[in-house]
Amino acid sequence: MFTPKARLRSAAAAATMAAALIGLGAGAAYAAGWPPLQEGAYLYSGTTGTGTVTTVDLDDFGTCHTLSKAALSVQIASGSASLELYPGAGCAGAPPWRSGSLTQTDLPRATLSYRVVTL
Repeated sequence: MFTPKARLRSAAAAATMAAALIGLGAGAAYAAGWPPLQEGAYLYSGTTGTGTVTTVDLDDFGTCHTLSKAALSVQIASGSASLELYPGAGCAGAPPWRSGSLTQTDLPRATLSYRVVTL
């Protein structure tokens, strides 16, 4: 039978093991292809930050930009801006997908246009 102290130690050991496994998983995901997170915003034609890179001007608020090649992933690190990403050219199509100001993800659908918006 476990005493309260033994149960506490077992729970702490399980939590430590879970944290270690999560850390290993994060390392594997990073090694799978994402470039290092850096200030600014970047759209990628491939998943996990691969393919052709489009650098976004985060000071160009509200202007619609149409991409020459669809974006499948995004990375953004900004304290004051986010992106609205549209499936159609000219910021048309379904409602836009909106990033946060700190995002590194594959997009839910291919994106053909975007605009910079404030948070």
